[in-house]
Amino acid sequence: MQDVFQRRHSIGLRQYHHTPAAAAAAAGVQAFGLILPPGAPNTSSATPNTSTKPVTDLPVSHHRILNPGMILLKNHITIRDQVDIVKICHTLGVGPGGFQQPGYSSGSKLQLQRMCFGRNWDPETKYRERYRNDGSIPPPVPPLFIPLVQSLIQDAQAHLTSANEIPLMRPDVCLVNFYTATGRLGLHQDRDERPYSIRGGLPVVSISIGDAGEFLYGHTRDEDKLQKVVLESGDVVIFGGKSRLIFHGVRGIFPNTTPLPLLEKIKLRPGRLNLTFRQF
Repeated sequence: MQDVFQRRHSIGLRQYHHTPAAAAAAAGVQAFGLILPPGAPNTSSATPNTSTKPVTDLPVSHHRILNPGMILLKNHITIRDQVDIVKICHTLGVGPGGFQQPGYSSGSKLQLQRMCFGRNWDPETKYRERYRNDGSIPPPVPPLFIPLVQSLIQDAQAHLTSANEIPLMRPDVCLVNFYTATGRLGLHQDRDERPYSIRGGLPVVSISIGDAGEFLYGHTRDEDKLQKVVLESGDVVIFGGKSRLIFHGVRGIFPNTTPLPLLEKIKLRPGRLNLTFRQF
C-alpha cells in the first residue's frame, strides 16, 4: 500500500513533539519507551546490514482469508509507516496515559505493557472507568491513524466477495500492546464495545510491528481446535462480520525476528508492538 503517513506529511509527527507526553519524557519521567536510548544494545535481529546497497523494504504484500470476515494482509505496512507508527506510540507512551503493565485487583499482572487511545480499557472494569488507576486518561486516537485504518479496511474489502463481510468503520478506540520475549495474551473475545459495533460486525484492525508472534484464533476456547498463524512485522489482521467475536490470543513471541530494514531506521526495543483498533 502507498505510505499513508507520507501522503499527510504536512501534519506529520511534529504535532506529537509538543504533547504533555513529550514534555514528560523531556523532564525525565520514568516510563516505558519503545525506542531505545543511544548506546543501548539491541538484540532484536541479526547483525546489522553493513552493505552499501540501499535498504530494501519488506517482501511484496499479499493476502490470506483466514475465516469468513477475517483476513490477513501480509507484509502490508511499509517500513516507513512502521517507523512513523513506532515514533508516535513511543512519544505518547512515555507520558501521562502511556504504557503501563495492566493487572487485576488480586495483584496478578498481564504479560505485556499497554496503553489505550480514545477510551480507557481495563481487564476488570472494561470501558466503564474514564481514569486509569494512576489518575490519567488515555490520549485520543492519533489523527494520522484514522485514515490509515480505514484504508486498510478498504484494502481488505478489495479481496472479499462482498465488502459487507468486513464493514467500514471509524476507529475511536485503540489498545496498544507491547510484548517482550516472554509476553503472551490469553484467549479472549473483543466484546466490550457498544452493541451497535458488535451487532454490526464492525471490525477489529490489528497491526503488528517488531518481533513475530504466534496468533491463535477460532470459534472455540478449546486450544486443540484453534487455528494459528505467525504474525510478522508489517502484517495486518482484520476480523469483523461473522468473525467479529472470534476467540483469539497470543501464544508466544519469537525473539530476534524484527526485520533488519526496520532496525536500521529506528532502534525499536526488542519485542512485538501490536495495535488493535475498533469503533466503540
